[in-house]
Amino acid sequence: MRQMITVVSGLPRSGTSLMMMMLEAGGMPLLTDGLRTPDDDNPRGYYEYEPVKRLAEDTSWVAQARGKAVKVISALLEHLPDGEAYHILFMRREMQEILASQRAMLARRGHTTAPRTDEHIARLSREHVAQVLRRLRAQPNTALLEVSYNELLDDPATGARQVAEFLDAGLDVERMGAAVDPALYRQRCNTV
Repeated sequence: MRQMITVVSGLPRSGTSLMMMMLEAGGMPLLTDGLRTPDDDNPRGYYEYEPVKRLAEDTSWVAQARGKAVKVISALLEHLPDGEAYHILFMRREMQEILASQRAMLARRGHTTAPRTDEHIARLSREHVAQVLRRLRAQPNTALLEVSYNELLDDPATGARQVAEFLDAGLDVERMGAAVDPALYRQRCNTV
């Protein structure tokens, strides 16, 4: 059997960069290129690999991710080729926090969004996530672990242990948990 590819996914601003940082701290090799540099929105970096953005047109790079972790946004997961085996770490975060984080990111870049669109975006995002998770659960070459960003920030040690057990890759759980910086949790919402 080919080496598993660990895919970190979720909606934008759901904690995918945090999970990549944790995996790196735990000793997992990453497939990244460093082209997108750290900024105010992700002070520790984005952990992206540019060819992922063209996954719908080109999957030739995917074999390079064997035995590594790569970040793939949820909208592109359907384009992962069937001939590989995947561990998917799907990041979940309170929708209001995702929307607040997206608004803050857009504001820092000089863009604004109309608040009335939040409800519509939230509904579409929830539908998208439900559809993606149904598809992932039905794929025989895929193991799925949903990870709550909110719970991870509240209890990094438990979250790190769950991820390490799921991946079964000999990761350093203590270092994974220590990589979580609660100070970066900036759009905390008290709603469920």
